[in-house]
Amino acid sequence: MKEDGSLETVDDTPAIQAALSNGVVPIMAITNFSSTEAGTELAHTILSNSGLVETLLTNVIETMKRKEYRGLNIDFESVAPRDRQFYNRFLQRAVDRLHAEGYFVSSSLAPKTSAEQEGLLVEAQDYEAHGRILDFVVLMTYEWGYRKGPPQAISPVNQMKRVLDYAVTVIPRNKILLGFQIYARDWLLPHREGQEAETFDMQEAIRRAVQHGAEIKYDQVTQSPYYRYVDSNGRSHEVWFEDARSAKAKFDLVKTYNLRGLSYWVLGYPFPQNWELLSNTFIVRKL
Repeated sequence: MKEDGSLETVDDTPAIQAALSNGVVPIMAITNFSSTEAGTELAHTILSNSGLVETLLTNVIETMKRKEYRGLNIDFESVAPRDRQFYNRFLQRAVDRLHAEGYFVSSSLAPKTSAEQEGLLVEAQDYEAHGRILDFVVLMTYEWGYRKGPPQAISPVNQMKRVLDYAVTVIPRNKILLGFQIYARDWLLPHREGQEAETFDMQEAIRRAVQHGAEIKYDQVTQSPYYRYVDSNGRSHEVWFEDARSAKAKFDLVKTYNLRGLSYWVLGYPFPQNWELLSNTFIVRKL
């Protein structure tokens, strides 16, 4: 979204057509951030101004009708704590207007383990309000192994459980989609501040392990595979990725907690084991 309540244009027609031709529901996402801006001030500008809220929602509805979207996902991140109630008010207004048009409304939530948790990523995200107001929520339970942070599992089951243990106390279980990443990361060792890990697909993670004769290990606490290797320049690396075992561990969380389902971040990385396992584990609801 932009400061005047308009929307950035994106070439989404091929994705929408592919979705509809495969019985997949196309969901439009709106965000306050970009690759260069956190979006905190932009969120405040929109959320604190009821006129801009109406303008934004009018533009959202017009775009959804024109492009044949079936629902909306609100992914506002780094919202200032002072804007928490403005954010909740926006959610209610979005639901009031979009439900009247026959659309569903969801949100994406940063991982949170208690109502009192502090930090820019979580304070304005009122789990109870999102669960009460919206049709469903997506828990972004990934990125512990952040590309600019130290090497570790990206979607660790032990941390995902901590988030779920809190979430299910304030959000109906049938409204929760569990987030799961489908990419791998390669960190240089020793990790230095500001150093960025390389991100790639699971097949590449396996290829590198074979290429360097690395022993793939499996961390039982995080339920994630990893390995270390030394490259041709003598540099040490640590790689964390996912395989069928770790995917099943995440799938089991959906069943154990009786959740609505799974949400993947981010599409485009080949992970054939995952999709085979998914179809064997769940009945996927389509359009």
